[in-house]
Amino acid sequence: MDRRPDMLQDHGRSLSVVSEDASMAPSRTTRSLLALGAVTAVALAGCADGGSMGGDTAPADPQRNADAETITLTIAGNSAQGGKNARDADWIVNHVIPRFTEKMAADGVQATVTFAPSGVDDEQYKTRQSLDMRSGAGADIVALDGIWVGEFAQAGYIRPLEEVVGPAAAEWDGWAQIPDAVEQLASFDGQRYGIPDGSDGRVIFYNKELFARAGLPTEWQPTSWQEILDAGRALAQLPDVDAIQLNAGTAMGEATTMQGVLPLLAGAGAPLHGEDGWQGDTAAIRDVLGFYQAVYGGGLGDPLLQQEAQGRDKSFQEFAAGRIGMLFESDYFWRSVVHPEVGIAPMANRDEVVGYAKIPAQGPGAGVNGQDFVSMSGGSMNAINPNTRYPQQAWELLAFMNSADAVRARLGDSARITQREDVNAEALGGDPMLSFVAEQVLPLTGYRPGLAVYPQVSQALQEATAAVVSGTPPEQAAQDYRTALEGVLGGADDITTG
Repeated sequence: MDRRPDMLQDHGRSLSVVSEDASMAPSRTTRSLLALGAVTAVALAGCADGGSMGGDTAPADPQRNADAETITLTIAGNSAQGGKNARDADWIVNHVIPRFTEKMAADGVQATVTFAPSGVDDEQYKTRQSLDMRSGAGADIVALDGIWVGEFAQAGYIRPLEEVVGPAAAEWDGWAQIPDAVEQLASFDGQRYGIPDGSDGRVIFYNKELFARAGLPTEWQPTSWQEILDAGRALAQLPDVDAIQLNAGTAMGEATTMQGVLPLLAGAGAPLHGEDGWQGDTAAIRDVLGFYQAVYGGGLGDPLLQQEAQGRDKSFQEFAAGRIGMLFESDYFWRSVVHPEVGIAPMANRDEVVGYAKIPAQGPGAGVNGQDFVSMSGGSMNAINPNTRYPQQAWELLAFMNSADAVRARLGDSARITQREDVNAEALGGDPMLSFVAEQVLPLTGYRPGLAVYPQVSQALQEATAAVVSGTPPEQAAQDYRTALEGVLGGADDITTG
């Protein structure tokens, strides 16, 4: 069995970063498109004659070639048999393609479906797809990280499903099995751009044995930040135990933002980006940084661990060894880190010792949308290239890939939260933790802003937490973050204050 974690399912570990020169950003719309705009220039220079799909970006007629009796379709994904994300590549080649071509043959259509594999860095894959789609080429169905949807949509490389496919997209019965919160992964500005192919959720993992030794309940669900800190202070009395691991600093990278800052920010009632712009030096940002100060300035966590290049992996080992009481992470931690058989830090007694709890808002009802509990999620999606010659058949293929039977086949004997509630109900029945996330966490989760400048904003947030861990007061760190944010955005027009 492949013991490597699936990169696209560990959404705090890696994030493709798009370079952007903020000093050249005269407007909000232009700022959002700079990164892909640079790619567009290269595409126009290198592909002036257009690609195999027609060479223009005007939306095709949804009924174009709808009655074709011979069709050719291509699926692109950042996976390869025997290489990166091999399980996904095997599923496409060995299940999706032969079963779909059989289905089409039964309908009187001769379909040739091919898989365009990749095994490259996510940034290279992203650049390749944007070049192809901008030039009118590329695969008919393209796998994209959910965080890229906004960028590709704003650049016009992908279009709303109903615009590409027509009414068939809205009428698909599969939508009834995909929770609204999970749909957001493949949506932008309230419109569906594809179908998500799974998600995850952030929770607090805790060691029940340490909780018992500290006099805390082993079945624990905090309802406020204060309750987390109170439990942490009890755990801190145990010898050789770090009470709380809350990812901080730049060495942890995107894990700091996804596992720490964004859930806490949601718990403070403020999404990172909203109608009024990006959170700047706001009360919510200061409260989040204040929580970091309470953890690392209060002796509840190890500040040096946050500065180590391999600090996150070391924190996994420390938790598995019973030296960390609480750890903020995604369900990736349960299924790929401490899994008794395939984990990178296996715990033979995982099911008995490891507890999990929803992340509470700062106080009851204080979270986004008045929520008591919050989370953040990531994942990937599949979009239909608007340049496809066969929009109806491409939609049939996409719907087939997301049917219950196909999703079951993709899972095989593994346990992972899929996009479909019906499949989750069957596949996760024997795993209470993943069932917990699917049933209780995903309905209240949120996602990162799908905008090109997000990676640089994330970097600024990581630097703010690093400053607090090093002793900078939260108020000063928030001011410095605001200054960095202005540099990223090229001004203060898109920044919220207060």
